[in-house]
Amino acid sequence: MREIGHFIGGKRVAGTSGRFSDVYNPATGEVEAKVALASGAELNAAIENAKAAQPDWGATNPQRRARVLMKFVDLLHRDMDKLAEALSREHGKTLPDAKGDVIRGLEVAEFCIGAPHLLKGEFSEGAGPGIDIHSVRQPLGVVAGITPFNFPAMIPMWKFCPAVAAGNAFILKPSERDPSVPMMLAELMLEAGLPAGILNVVNGDKEAVDGILDHPDIEAVGFVGSTAIAEYVYSRGCAAGKRVQCFGGAKNHMLIMPDADLDQAVDALVGAGYGAAGERCMAVSVAVPVGEETADRLMEKLTPRVENLKIAPYTAGDDADFGPLVTKAAHDRVKGYVDKGVEEGADLVVDGRDFSMQGYEDGFFIGGCLFDNVTKDMTIYKEEIFGPVLSVVRAKTYEEGLDLAMSHEYGNGVAIFTRDGDAARDFAARINIGMVGINVPIPVPLAYYTFGGWKRSGFGDLNQHGPDAFRFYTRTKTITSRWPSGIKDGAEFVIPTMG
Repeated sequence: MREIGHFIGGKRVAGTSGRFSDVYNPATGEVEAKVALASGAELNAAIENAKAAQPDWGATNPQRRARVLMKFVDLLHRDMDKLAEALSREHGKTLPDAKGDVIRGLEVAEFCIGAPHLLKGEFSEGAGPGIDIHSVRQPLGVVAGITPFNFPAMIPMWKFCPAVAAGNAFILKPSERDPSVPMMLAELMLEAGLPAGILNVVNGDKEAVDGILDHPDIEAVGFVGSTAIAEYVYSRGCAAGKRVQCFGGAKNHMLIMPDADLDQAVDALVGAGYGAAGERCMAVSVAVPVGEETADRLMEKLTPRVENLKIAPYTAGDDADFGPLVTKAAHDRVKGYVDKGVEEGADLVVDGRDFSMQGYEDGFFIGGCLFDNVTKDMTIYKEEIFGPVLSVVRAKTYEEGLDLAMSHEYGNGVAIFTRDGDAARDFAARINIGMVGINVPIPVPLAYYTFGGWKRSGFGDLNQHGPDAFRFYTRTKTITSRWPSGIKDGAEFVIPTMG
């Protein structure tokens, strides 16, 4: 049985804790590997390596650090197929979707090549009599990221690329469910020229998470996962005096206005609702048609599309819309939500609970599920399902549909489909949600903008990637200077002013 350890000090090392977690192939249900779960001693070894390596790396000029990212991007292109295959095998998503996972991370690496510009400070000549003021952005030191199973390539790169480009050393604690790709990424960074010890991968569970949050030498922590754990990480990390950014759950609405192109809207709902088996924090899980006629026409077009979704293992290549869920526990949880929706009175128009694939009967597959006439008091509306389940909530008016999204506890992403520019502009201006799509179902910003939700979808005041990432992983130092020729004799007892 293949064992996956850790990546510490520039090399793979075996786990020594004696604790392991199973890594499954979701398509077959078979255990493919065992991943080591780090002890406190192993985490400390990674942190010590990072702490020793960081000063020299932080003193390396930003252009040289950027060159490492340039080479890393080339290596990602070279190994794209290998990374996607490893990702699909452990996660279950289709190969095209796995490549998209890698590419969205690669795009952040490309953005971070601009580190020399992004790290520039400010300068004011003659701010006062003989006084100049300038600011610089300096690395924090050792920082960490705790990343989820659903994007095992993209989100680690969203975290470590800006962190190391800014001059920090990084401890990555990826999901123990699909750990192979993060280890491969660390090896590619080393091949690209990153010094040993600057990027360490520590596989583990809650013991490793708590160790990261409590360790005095870790200055900042980024997290992506469920809201309950995001709140825990944020509160514990802040209590330990760290800078913390946490991104949690979502319940993303898509309003369909009466004037929308329904064929485009249905295409959007099918892709955004069921892609990656719904295991995306930006998945559209609630469709809100405005008006009964709109809702009826939408359901007429949407139902056969959901009934005919192609579900297959990743080995099917392009001939699959989505694959299995990541674990048996995830499968059972999603099925339980569908059961709950039926119990609470929603109309289950398409029932995928009994889906089974010949030759893959032990895989963690579930078919696409489609509910109609869902109401806001139902569990399937209130809670994040994280599976291939789409709920249709009918709204009588635009204002009612807008209120649905605005009053939900989550505020990650939202979309509106319409031909009406006034409606779209009003929607974008009023909605209290962090990422907004206008005729775009999954409004994940490009790498040079920031990604982050509002309300209980995000904790902390700085977002992921874009300029915010460099602000998060650096601290500003401001220097006020005056040289002897401009200094008056005698002590000054009043607060300095620039008059």
